[in-house]
Amino acid sequence: MKFKTALLLSFIAILFSFQSLAQNLTVTGKVTNRTNGEVLPGATISIKGSQTATLTDANGLFSLNVPRTGAVLVVSYSGMLEQEIPVTAGTTVYNVQLDNSASSLNEVVVVGYGTQRKATLTGAISSVRGKDLENIPNGRIEQALQGRVSGVTIMQNSGQPGSGSTIRVRGITTFNNNNPLWVVDGVVVDAGGIGYLNQSDIESIEVLKDAASAAIYGTRAATGVILVTTKKGKSGKLAVNYNGYYGVSQPAKMLDLVNATQYAVLRNESAVAAGKDPVFTNVSVLGTGTDWQKAIFNNSALRYLHEISFSGGTDRSTFYMSGGLQDNEGIVATEISKYKKLNFRLNSTHKLGNVFTIGQTLGYAHQKSTGLGNTNSEFGGPLSSAINLDPITPLVVTNVTAQPNPADYGSIYIQKDPNGNPYGISGYVGQEMTNPLAYIQTRLGGYNWSDDFIGNVFGELTPIKGLKIRSTAGFKKAFWGNIGFTPIYVLSSTVSNGNNFYNKNENRSFNWNVENTITYNRKFGDHDITVLAGQGAYVENIGHSIGINVKNLPINNYRDASFRFPVSDPANRDGYASEFVEHKISSLFGRINYSYLDRYFFTGIIRQDGSTKFGPDKKYGLFPSFSAGWNVNRENFWPENNIVNTLKIRGGYGVVGNDATDDFRYLALIKGDYNYSIGNSGGISSGYAPNTLENPD
Repeated sequence: MKFKTALLLSFIAILFSFQSLAQNLTVTGKVTNRTNGEVLPGATISIKGSQTATLTDANGLFSLNVPRTGAVLVVSYSGMLEQEIPVTAGTTVYNVQLDNSASSLNEVVVVGYGTQRKATLTGAISSVRGKDLENIPNGRIEQALQGRVSGVTIMQNSGQPGSGSTIRVRGITTFNNNNPLWVVDGVVVDAGGIGYLNQSDIESIEVLKDAASAAIYGTRAATGVILVTTKKGKSGKLAVNYNGYYGVSQPAKMLDLVNATQYAVLRNESAVAAGKDPVFTNVSVLGTGTDWQKAIFNNSALRYLHEISFSGGTDRSTFYMSGGLQDNEGIVATEISKYKKLNFRLNSTHKLGNVFTIGQTLGYAHQKSTGLGNTNSEFGGPLSSAINLDPITPLVVTNVTAQPNPADYGSIYIQKDPNGNPYGISGYVGQEMTNPLAYIQTRLGGYNWSDDFIGNVFGELTPIKGLKIRSTAGFKKAFWGNIGFTPIYVLSSTVSNGNNFYNKNENRSFNWNVENTITYNRKFGDHDITVLAGQGAYVENIGHSIGINVKNLPINNYRDASFRFPVSDPANRDGYASEFVEHKISSLFGRINYSYLDRYFFTGIIRQDGSTKFGPDKKYGLFPSFSAGWNVNRENFWPENNIVNTLKIRGGYGVVGNDATDDFRYLALIKGDYNYSIGNSGGISSGYAPNTLENPD
């Protein structure tokens, strides 16, 4: 009897399984760009009214299980017009061609505490999609942005691998600091620390260029605002992406300088013209001499980048995880010009029921860089020396007595090559110009490092349609420092160092912020209105710096440098420590967006910021703005044509602030190290004196 019952239940289960299979079918297809026929990897194919979705692979192909009847495929891709395709009986292959969005006006951009369609923007906001940055062989997003945003000037600070850039949004706009405000997933990141980002992790970058749009960030928006949104996971099967490059760097051009023979002729002519005897008696034996540029330039400086990401999830939970490894060698003095970065990211979103969503973003990066030290000025440095040194002096000297200046090689601290031969010292060019190969030996073993942890957590409640209540807590924990060793050395008769130095410096800081916002969107008839109200608290610069220097160690090699050696003389040991001054901001802000028929638009913003850098009489600043726009091409009188198909007139006014002043400038401060003569003895006393006047405003 039990056997018959089990058999009957199994039959019923199989029957229902066949019935379930009969109600669904698998559709496949390919998504391409109608304009140029290119495949669109990463396009989203979803079932309208359902959470079921998938992504196209690298070849633009997709596969998705859909109901046999009533299903509608929704195909979307950034910068393209969304397309809906009804599933018809008997058809399982759907090849989709997407059209470019008209000037990408339907594209959604981040505007600070929310998003807007580009067609409804009334402020000066430029947007760059992450896919436009992925294939640029660079390691920093500032340099990847060069030439992509109008009104934004980006200049690399130096040719050193991993060096940052100076960014100016619409030029110099305020006093002191003119770097724009960087906000990554809602967390403020200083301009120097933005290098932690992996450019393949970026979903979009928005630049708020005018006061009308940037006023939502109040007292820190006078220099412009750059908003970075990192990628999130999408429901569907696991997607694995790899992005990388491997290459070499070399100088584009070297200066055409005289060789040894030509140099000697010029020196002789100069001496004769001054009424002196020629410096060189037989110029024909000198040949071409030393090419100093060739000695320091690397024509095959390696550079590579490997980035891999994993994303996927279900209707309820999605994730995005990535890791990257970057290594760059400098083209000048590669031994002391290098940059390495290791980074990791994990973003996730989870739906708890139908009204509550939680999520987090977390990024980590370890960076290590080695720099030239002397940055090639009139005071020396590898490049400066390479173009100023005479070509007669050899790179390495094998016969000291044959040199015009043998006495300069007498010190035991002359720098030598691995074979024990001293590096050449010029007898004709002095001052700070020294053999760059010898200089490199004095810089070995030193480097800068940093570890950055940046992320946030959020919770979002949607109790009714159109209403979102969101709380976000963000943080940045940073560690950074440097290690360096300077040996005793003699580079020339005028450039030397009599004591060795070994130093370490470590810093740490912690920033946190909490933001709470309420957003309500309502559409009625031809009207569309969105209201935002929010509160924020921001604390930065919680941390300290410590360091120690020791000198006169019983070694003279960076490999042996250590703090383990006993240093009995207190004058040979110097330690220091300091605590940072915390910077706090308390904010209230609001915004209203109104649209009528997608033809007329208005945006109003108001923000109040209180800063610890403001004086007691004006502790809080008010930053309002308003802007309006008119899509003329949507008017009935606008004729359809192929010349001007989109015309928008907009204007705005706004007030933004800057609290990038020194701490406590509103107080009457005193300063030390002032000298004053007291009495008739002529003696000088050192003391304190007022440095600034009180300014409570």
